[in-house]
Amino acid sequence: MDAHDIRRRAFAMPLTSPAYPPGPYRFVDREYLIITYRTDPDRLRALVPEPLRIDEPLVKYEFIRMPDSTGFGDYTESGQVIPVTLDGRRGNYTHCMFLDDEAPIAAGREIWGFPKKLASPRLRVEADTLVATLDYGPVRVATATMGYKHRAADVEAMRASFDVPNFLLKVIPHVDGTPRICELVEYPLVDVTVKGAWTGPGALSLAPHALAPVAELPVLEVVSATHILADLTLGLGAVAHDYLA
Repeated sequence: MDAHDIRRRAFAMPLTSPAYPPGPYRFVDREYLIITYRTDPDRLRALVPEPLRIDEPLVKYEFIRMPDSTGFGDYTESGQVIPVTLDGRRGNYTHCMFLDDEAPIAAGREIWGFPKKLASPRLRVEADTLVATLDYGPVRVATATMGYKHRAADVEAMRASFDVPNFLLKVIPHVDGTPRICELVEYPLVDVTVKGAWTGPGALSLAPHALAPVAELPVLEVVSATHILADLTLGLGAVAHDYLA
C-alpha cells in the first residue's frame, strides 16, 4: 500500500476496518429527557473552559435514546450540557457523555472531540413515568424521572433551541504524550424536525463516582423537565479557538 492509497483510504482508524463509516450521520426518532437544574456556580466556572462564559449556574442533564442512527445503529447516551456564551452568542458546552456503543464513541471523540466514555445508560417508560438511569460498571451514577407527557410543550420553541451553536473541548495527544490538538470546537445540529415535546414534573439524583464524576456539579434545584422526540443530522465542526496557537 503506497502513500497515495493510504491518503485515499484514510478517514478513521483502523485503516483497513474503520470503527465507523463516513458521515453525515442522521438520527431518526431521537428521544431526549432533559432535566435542567441549578448547581454550584463556583464549581461550574471551574469546569467551563475559556473563552466560554456562563450567565447562570445551570446544567442540562440529558438522556438521549437513539434507535435509528446512520452508521451507529441503536444506542443510548447520557451526560451534562452547560448553557454558555461565546462572544455574546448563546450556546451549549458538552461537559461529559456516557454511552453504550463503541462506534459513536470513536467517531465522536476522533472527529468532533465529544467527551465520550463507555457506560450503560437507559431511557424507558415505566407505567406513568419516564425513567432514565446511568450505570458505570455495576454502580448507579444518575437517576432521572419525569411524569410522562403531562403537558404539551411549544414545539416551535423546542425546534428553535436546536439552532444554537454547540461547543466541545477536543484534546488529542501527540505520540510523545504532549498535546497535538487542544481546541474548542463548534458544531451545529441541522435538518431538525421536532415530532413532539412535553414537560412535566421532574427529579434528578447524582451519585459520586471516581471515573464518572457527574456529581461534581450537584443538584441544588430542578428548574425544568423536558421530553422531546426529533429527527436531526449531526453537522461537522469548525475550530472556534485553538489553545496551542
